[in-house]
Amino acid sequence: MPRKPLRLATCLAASLALLAPALITAEPAHAAAKRIRLGNSADVSRGSWSGPAYTMNGSGAVVPATMSKAVDAIRGGTGTLDVVVLAGSAPTSGSATPECDAVMPLGGVNSCTTWTLTSRSDGNNSAANTDIRNAEFVYFAGGDQCDYADWKGTALQNSVKSVVAKGGGSGGGSAGHHINSAVVYDACRGSVTSDEALYDPYDPAITFTTGMFAWANYGNTINDSHFVSRDRMGRTMAFVARAIEDGLTTGGAAWGVGVDDGGSLFIDRNGRATVAGADTFVVLGDHRPERADPDRYLSYDDYKIWQLRPGQTYDFNNRPTCGYYLRSIVNGVPDRNLYSGTPVTNCG
Repeated sequence: MPRKPLRLATCLAASLALLAPALITAEPAHAAAKRIRLGNSADVSRGSWSGPAYTMNGSGAVVPATMSKAVDAIRGGTGTLDVVVLAGSAPTSGSATPECDAVMPLGGVNSCTTWTLTSRSDGNNSAANTDIRNAEFVYFAGGDQCDYADWKGTALQNSVKSVVAKGGGSGGGSAGHHINSAVVYDACRGSVTSDEALYDPYDPAITFTTGMFAWANYGNTINDSHFVSRDRMGRTMAFVARAIEDGLTTGGAAWGVGVDDGGSLFIDRNGRATVAGADTFVVLGDHRPERADPDRYLSYDDYKIWQLRPGQTYDFNNRPTCGYYLRSIVNGVPDRNLYSGTPVTNCG
């Protein structure tokens, strides 16, 4: 579920304060961290877990089909576990805990706690970090991934890593999907469209955060959300080209992972991903761009694209070398039919 970013409101309040100080009373720098817990008040105590497992969702809402798989994989089919939802802003309508409302009816869930953390300093909130470390799955809500990237270097970053390290899991939707890739399109300077990114792959709105999370079997990835509904194939192609050109990934290759609205990937401990809900696209760039320069149109020959329908799988540990279709960008203009093609089967 989309959540309203706090940054614009904060900046507006600051501007008004400068313009009319006599009319504006002093306000806190940010809203206090807020905690809402559903389910049992005591955390599960258990010696070992069977994950890690991940969910990557194209829109902000929890997808029960993949969340249930993650819960079952982590608990090994027995017992219960605790979930923490992290949000950079409160929902703009309806329930105050939309993600936990979807998680609690699932089998194997002991509790679900929503933490709304609205500043970088909240990443060091001791109570929030205690809840995270005691949980077995951390779900990043929709909203603004720049808020989440701002937690890099805080205790929260290491707390989430500790959950995965003990055999738990991580995931999220929309902004929460973005933050779980190896290279994060952080949108800290605003969003970019496919046309803008293809016309200038160094558009000022294209900024990345690296070193946030590095999940096993999911290296060199750049996640994108609302993929087909908002026509984001072109910008993912630009992200992939930039990542390679700027050395943000290793081995001269980068994989874009675009999930559409209502779609979700469940990724197991061995790196095998299963699609649910809506199509997912994996976009591989395996060489340097023919041209990727500031203020110049992007040119890139032969992206390899896998279209994955619900029920299909993709092995991120042993990444496929066949089954893709090819599409190119020439002087900022993409080939037609970016979202479908005849798979190559004779890959040599």
